[in-house]
This record gives sequence, structure tokens and C-alpha cells, in this order.
Amino acid sequence: MTQDPHGTDPRRQVPRTDTLLADLRLAGAGERLGRGLVKDAVQRVQQRVRAGEVAPDAAVDAVLAELPATASSLRPVLNATGVIVHTNLGRAPLSAAAVEAITAAAGTTDVELDLTTGRRGPRGAAAIAALLEAVPAAEAAIVVNNCASALALVATALGQGRELVLARGELVEIGDGFRIPELLEATGARLREVGTTNRVTVDDYRGALGPETGAVLKVHPSNFVVRGFTRAVEVAELAGALGGVPLVADVGSGLLRPHPLLPEEPDLQTTLAAGADLVLASGDKLLGGPQAGLVLGRADLVQRLRRHPLYRALRVDKTTLAALEATLRGPLPPVQQMLAADVDGLRARARALADRLSGAGVDAVAVDADSRVGGGGAPEHPLPGAAVSLPASFAEPLRRGARPVVGYLEDDRTLLNLRSVPSAADAELAAAVLEVARRWT
Repeated sequence: MTQDPHGTDPRRQVPRTDTLLADLRLAGAGERLGRGLVKDAVQRVQQRVRAGEVAPDAAVDAVLAELPATASSLRPVLNATGVIVHTNLGRAPLSAAAVEAITAAAGTTDVELDLTTGRRGPRGAAAIAALLEAVPAAEAAIVVNNCASALALVATALGQGRELVLARGELVEIGDGFRIPELLEATGARLREVGTTNRVTVDDYRGALGPETGAVLKVHPSNFVVRGFTRAVEVAELAGALGGVPLVADVGSGLLRPHPLLPEEPDLQTTLAAGADLVLASGDKLLGGPQAGLVLGRADLVQRLRRHPLYRALRVDKTTLAALEATLRGPLPPVQQMLAADVDGLRARARALADRLSGAGVDAVAVDADSRVGGGGAPEHPLPGAAVSLPASFAEPLRRGARPVVGYLEDDRTLLNLRSVPSAADAELAAAVLEVARRWT
């Protein structure tokens, strides 16, 4: 290698790794994030110094700017899609009460200890009690890690080696290529399909019952809707026609009680009161809590599920139990707040944001825009609302910003729908748009 007689070889000016890591600011970051993450950031900055992008005396500041906010790769995102329960964005955002409960439960807790007696206590008793208070038609409940797990546990405990009776029109795909019949058959149950894709009667169900029947299932079709020449059998009609065979209803979205904006969405309380023996639902959809599968209903059936060996593999951890209890007992969770958002209020927010942005030279206007429940809930019930409309070119840089903002494209414009954005985040949303305008336009 040719020697540089003037000593200006940039490689000679790159700060040493150990020197950078010894800086007090980076040492503190190492205690918070772990030495490995900090060292990776140091090496990236050293490469930028070699390339002449960063001055050697600015290396520490550059490393600090490179460091993630936490040791996790997950990044907080502003959901401006208008989809309240967005699967790709983590479904329900947790309430502050739920977040505080997770933090408190993150250390050692009394999750299975009775502090009075010093003996082992029932796991998650407080969360179960909160769930039963919210759904008084249920005698008992258990919680597993998602609704598909709940369905798999029920199918295994009640249907393994037996028949599960299910309407053909409810053999749906639940997302990412997973299909209800495949999930059920994987448990060792045999499916007995009744009716046709568009029509099923109570006599179809009755005719399928026999000594091999383990249970009758009703599965909420979620995003799948059949219109026209159709017929379905409601839970109340079916419950009185099964002669003691358990009726299990998967209601999907986790709505506890009827909601005025979602008149056709099934809820746990009404479904149990109508005669279902067990109901299954998600905790991270319209309930607004953590990812969980809820099973509520007859005490003897719930106990049968609790004692099944598969339950041990599917049960939730202490942080989920804590978040679920706080969601049920605490203030209105964000999902419920977003559902209840006043349309005039959304329009006022959109106008204020658009005025602020246009005043800074951004092509921004307030527009009316429908939003959606998401997560398979209420697919035919759009929610009126408002959005800020920006040029289409803003969509990608907003997603890639320091605080990613996810909107959507419509009619060659980027829309930031405010129903799925907390009002407290409006200033942050405006700052993200202004940063894109500064850097990219």
C-alpha cells in the first residue's frame, strides 16, 4: 500500500472502536441497549467517517443518532390508514393503563401465588374475574394466546377423533393463507359440512347430528359476506335444536356487548345469552386489549378445556393477563375511543392540520374520508370521518421517517385518515409531514 506522506489518509482519522465505546454517553447507551447494538452503530459510523460523510470529531453524536430507541427492532408507527384494528400495525393499540400494567408485571409478580397463604394460587384470577364481570352471561372463562388457539383447543378437546358440524358458508380463510377447515382438521377432528355456500337450515344441522358428534361450530365469517339468496341459522334457533350437543360460536372481533355503530357485529354477551355453550373471541380487536384468545361459557366445558394438556401450551403470560385486566377495568381503550370519535371533531382536526401545513407551503387540504374497523370486523360498515390530503409523493418518505407515518393512496393523493390517529399525536403528525417537505420537496 502506498504511504500517504501528508498523513491525510482518512483511515488514520477514524476513531478507534474502544475509544468510542469508552465515551460516557455511549457507555450509558450500552447499559440501556446492550453493548452489541451500540458496537454495531459505532461500526456503521466509522464507515461513514471513512467515506467522508461524518467528521471524526462528530462520531459520537453520529453514533447516538444511529441508536434505536429500544433494544427491540419494532418501531412505533403513526397509523393514519383509517383502519382502527390494523393487523399489519399490531392491531389494537393498548391504553396507557394497559401499558402501565405490563410494566408493573414485567418483574416478579404474584401471578400464581396467594400472598396471604404463601401457597400456589389460581393463574390470572383477577383478569378472569374482570372478563366475567364484563360478560355476565358467562359462567367461566379462560385465556389463550389468540383466537385461532382458542378454536384449536376447543376442536381438540371436544372434537378429536369425532365430528365437528359446521356450515359450508363458514369455512373461511382467516388471513395469511390459513383456513378454518385446515386448522380444525389439524387437531384430529373430522368436519361434517352442512348446507350450501349460501344457505343452511336448522334441519341441516339436525340431520348431521349423531353419536360421533363432538360439537356444533358457528364461525363468524369476518371479511367474507354473502348477499342475495341466502339463509343462515342464528344461535338462538340452533341452541334449542341440538339435544345437548355443545354449541360453540366463534364471534371473532371481541366485542363485549352490542355497539350502535356496528349493528351486525356479534358480541360475546348477546351470543351467550342466546344459548351458545361457549363463545370464542380475540382480545386485540374490538375489545382493544392485548393479543389473546378468549373462551367464555359453561363452567363444565371451560374446565374441560382448562384441564386438557394442550391448554398448557397455549396459555398466556403474566404481561398479557395484566394488560387484559387493565383493558377491562381501566379507562376506555384507544380502539373504543376511535370508534366513538365525533365526525365533526375529526373534520375540525383535519382542517387545523391542513391549515398548519399549507401555511408552511405544503400542498395539504382537509377532505372527508371513510375509515374501517379492520381485523375482520364489520366489513360492510364504513365509518365516516376526515383526512388530510397530500401529494402522492409523500407516502413513501412518511413511512421511512424517524417516526414512520402510514397513510394510503387514493386518487393519486396521500391521505392521512385521522380516525386512527390519537388527537394527542396531531402535532407529531404535522412535524413528520413538515420534515418530509423540508427534505424531499
